Amino acid sequence: MNREITQPRARSGQFAVQLSATRRGARLARLLATEQLRSWGLPLDDASHVVAELAANAALHGYVPGRDFRVLLTVDGDTLRIEVADARGDQLPRVQEARAEPSECGRGLLLVEALATRWGIEHGPFPRKTVWAEIALTGSGNHDPVGRDAMKYDAVDRDAAAHGVKGF
Repeated sequence: MNREITQPRARSGQFAVQLSATRRGARLARLLATEQLRSWGLPLDDASHVVAELAANAALHGYVPGRDFRVLLTVDGDTLRIEVADARGDQLPRVQEARAEPSECGRGLLLVEALATRWGIEHGPFPRKTVWAEIALTGSGNHDPVGRDAMKYDAVDRDAAAHGVKGF
């Protein structure tokens, strides 16, 4: 009798890591997240792509000298939430529209939007921002991206950035 032995899938759990806002830090974020997901017995492909894109954005667009970015994975039931926080709340990510001509960059959030059931941005505490994405761990997730509506920029955040308020 052959029985496949599988680890039970995590129903809840949390993993957090803080890394340098560099290309190496972004690559390490993807590797560590993939290993954590594997240890929880969760699907890897979509989540590792989302972590890679959000971490790369944090390292490239969220870079502030001497400041790190943080990755947080949270499993709650059949949902995996990926959060990447960086120290550049003044620079919000924008979804680039599909272009006819090939481009080397600017399509990462399109990938996040395609793989996640929901995604968005949270401000604060100043000067931070957190870009988050939720992935359904079952095949029944409804794709309802909220990223574009969640990207409204608050004038209070802009004023604080102009006055050089530091944090993170």
